Amino acid sequence: MPELAEVEFFRKRWSAGHGAKVLAVRLHAEKKIFHRCDPALLKKKLTGARLLDSVTAAKQMLFRFSGQSWLGIHLGMSGELRVETREYPPAKHDHLILVQQDRQLVFNDPRMFGAVLFATGPKPPAWWTRIAPAILSKEFTVEAVAAFLHRRARAPIKAVLLMQERFPGIGNWMADEVLWRAAIHPKRLAGSLSPAEVRTLHRECRKVCRIALDTIAGKGSYLPPNLNHHIPKSWLFWHRWEDGGRCPRTGKPLQREEVGGRTTCWSPARQKLR
Repeated sequence: MPELAEVEFFRKRWSAGHGAKVLAVRLHAEKKIFHRCDPALLKKKLTGARLLDSVTAAKQMLFRFSGQSWLGIHLGMSGELRVETREYPPAKHDHLILVQQDRQLVFNDPRMFGAVLFATGPKPPAWWTRIAPAILSKEFTVEAVAAFLHRRARAPIKAVLLMQERFPGIGNWMADEVLWRAAIHPKRLAGSLSPAEVRTLHRECRKVCRIALDTIAGKGSYLPPNLNHHIPKSWLFWHRWEDGGRCPRTGKPLQREEVGGRTTCWSPARQKLR
């Protein structure tokens, strides 16, 4: 599933259409990605509206249009946003297309685990404003993290890092990266972390998000199938995917198994289970 930086990458693609009017809306209204909105209302309101700006939060995107219209997109497992020419013929899995004078903004989702949301009004809708504060925001404090870990004290820290209500945008590989950098074993119970470890976890969450946004979301208009073209080689990311991987800091073998319902990679030499 796309994580924070990948979602920002795809949002920036559609920024090519900022300031332009939507001349027509094409959509597959019967598909389940529209089950949380009214496709007919979406089509009516966005036709003739101007795309004003957009923003990312966690794993979701919000596009603001004239006429007090708000379009939300969640990419799910396989969704992506593209910009195509006016001559582009819609493909089977292009479930939402916004036609502009010089381009078509396309939301493609073969597996349809994504979602399209829509609302009107003077302020952003509740499904957007209730998203947890961003990890790089001032609201993401050490104290907030410590309190959340205390409430989830009996859960493994890897599973807790995937909880979007406190760690929005963090997904599987980013959680592994944070724990590896913080030297915390993924099976450690959240309530077992010392105050110093909580501070380290907080710092590494922010650092991984910042670097991922700068490298993945900030590089060109093409996202490689494997993101390692952009990720620094000193990261665990480069070594976690295949059997026989070694920790880039210790040189010792990595270990992989399921933790908290997700495939997890860590360095036993660096991340001790206390």
